[in-house]
Amino acid sequence: MITPVLLCGGSGTRLWPLSRKSYPKQFVRLVDDESLFQASARRLSGPNFTAPVVLTANDFRFIVTEQLAAVEQQAQGIVIEPDGRNTAPAVLAAALWLADRDPEALMLVAPSDHVIRDAEGFRAAIAAAEPAARAGQLVTFGITPTRPETGYGYLELAPGADSAAACPQPLSRFVEKPDAGRAAEMLEDGAFLWNAGIFLFSAKAIIEAYRRHAPALLAQVEPSVSEAETDLGFTRLAPGPWAAVEDISIDYAIMEKADNLAVMPYGAAWSDLGGWDAVWLEAGPNEAGNVTTEGATAIDCRDTLLRADTPGQELVGIGLEDIIAVAMDDAVLVAHKSEAQRVKEAVTALKARQVKQATEFPIDHRPWGWFESLVTGSRFQVKRIVVHPGAALSLQSHHHRSEHWIVVQGTAKVTIDGEVSLVTENQSVYIPLGAVHRMENPGKLPMVLIEVQTGSYLGEDDIIRYEDVYARGQGAKG
Repeated sequence: MITPVLLCGGSGTRLWPLSRKSYPKQFVRLVDDESLFQASARRLSGPNFTAPVVLTANDFRFIVTEQLAAVEQQAQGIVIEPDGRNTAPAVLAAALWLADRDPEALMLVAPSDHVIRDAEGFRAAIAAAEPAARAGQLVTFGITPTRPETGYGYLELAPGADSAAACPQPLSRFVEKPDAGRAAEMLEDGAFLWNAGIFLFSAKAIIEAYRRHAPALLAQVEPSVSEAETDLGFTRLAPGPWAAVEDISIDYAIMEKADNLAVMPYGAAWSDLGGWDAVWLEAGPNEAGNVTTEGATAIDCRDTLLRADTPGQELVGIGLEDIIAVAMDDAVLVAHKSEAQRVKEAVTALKARQVKQATEFPIDHRPWGWFESLVTGSRFQVKRIVVHPGAALSLQSHHHRSEHWIVVQGTAKVTIDGEVSLVTENQSVYIPLGAVHRMENPGKLPMVLIEVQTGSYLGEDDIIRYEDVYARGQGAKG
């Protein structure tokens, strides 16, 4: 059996505004009816796979469980990184976690934000690579290049290796992202594959590789794993040792130094959706080269992506060519397709201006459901709140605001200063400033309400929690 290890802690700034730090691209429906993370979990499931191990950040832990449940999947372990430290520490933490249960366990490390349409074909490639991994080799997966791409790293095959082979081949070296001229040369050469960042090896073999090539990193990560705490089924790596962990990729830390490497060629379609130009290509442009979503209209446009992501919104492009336009209710991106990789510059500029749209998604996902702000004024805010069946917000109070709740769908079980009542559709309730209160959904369907806040300060950090079934502690999200 092979254990999928899904990495899903990244921020995905190149797909802003749809992907933001608070809700990055792996959890977004970009090209299909399910998120990239859900598609990854489904792709790496079946008779030859165990339940996955997921490496993620604290703020995403309940999104992970919710999205897995939606596709009838369940992780065997969800490991919470105190802070993002790149792929080398994350992979090592997963390997140590697995080795404690089975040192011989095979682990397939995969980013959770890639698109691989031929799931069956990719599983066949994994099966073909399995004997080499069981023999102690570190197997990386290389994608047959289809264009002189400058946004990917490359893998150079050893002399005599076959880039179209159906089994692992000897690998000469890792190659950094090239310029356009060098990329064209490598494509013509035929001995280079794109580096997919997907790996297959045993927990024992990769830990030994860290012991040989990155002993300092092993010494830093080991105590963070051994001192990890279990919280509601999540494994929280110890933050003290983790704070000293080096921020480094597994390519730099291990793969460029190891001598037991092999590469498994994979010739079918693959994309890491590393920019809006990749989304345009993956979405399947029409005969005019255009991609439009519902709510978007292209008139005399060519090779253009028009995406409207807010219900009721209409986006119209006229006479555009090679343009990307992505509209949300709080942010709009317009860029030439050739400049797609510069979107992260926009995020940096917005952060410098302390604009919340740089990092915060308009819908705020919580373990109990989600909310969005509809209208905000100097001393008031109106929210729409959706609570999952059986879910409950924390027992809490506020220093600076009072609230009115109007139920528009379902029934709310409301506690105010110890008094419990049921509030049904078209009914409302008032929560005075300072009152200790809680909202629950006792029903079997989502409950929706409109919340009107009034007060001198309306920030999400004005919350004092007394009880919380999700163990979030204090703070805006906990």
